[in-house]
Amino acid sequence: MNAHWRLIGALALVLAGFGSAWQFQDWRYGKQLAEQARLSAETLNQLAVVGATAQQAEQDKRIALEQKLVASDKTHFEKMTNAQNDQARLRDRLATADVRLSVLIDADSASGCDVPKAAGAGGVDHATVRARLDPAHAQRIIAITDTGDRGLIALQACQAYVKALGQ
Repeated sequence: MNAHWRLIGALALVLAGFGSAWQFQDWRYGKQLAEQARLSAETLNQLAVVGATAQQAEQDKRIALEQKLVASDKTHFEKMTNAQNDQARLRDRLATADVRLSVLIDADSASGCDVPKAAGAGGVDHATVRARLDPAHAQRIIAITDTGDRGLIALQACQAYVKALGQ
């Protein structure tokens, strides 16, 4: 019977030893896991801060680009409006015969024509032979140049847009 109690005592000591070892391991690994969790939380926090900073920088870039594009659109609109107003004034002046369009004619080819020479201090052609255009033809020429001006202004606006996006 004495051996039986010894066996139970030894078994109790072994179980107490295992329990103590288990408790010690739990305490040690718990401490390591807590440290890892703290480091992981700090890393995630740092990543969140970096991500927020990068997002703010990209948002600032987007806002700056939008402001550039708004300014470019405003400039394009002003140029287009000015060109349309200039063309309208020129068409009105042509319609009222306030202004006449004329073309230079080669003196050799105009020798048989009855075209008066433009003379005077206001001319830059030094009395070369000129022919006046029919007002209807002048209107068509002005319409063509108006379309060309609009196309050039639109092209400049597109180029400015692409340039702004590339920066």
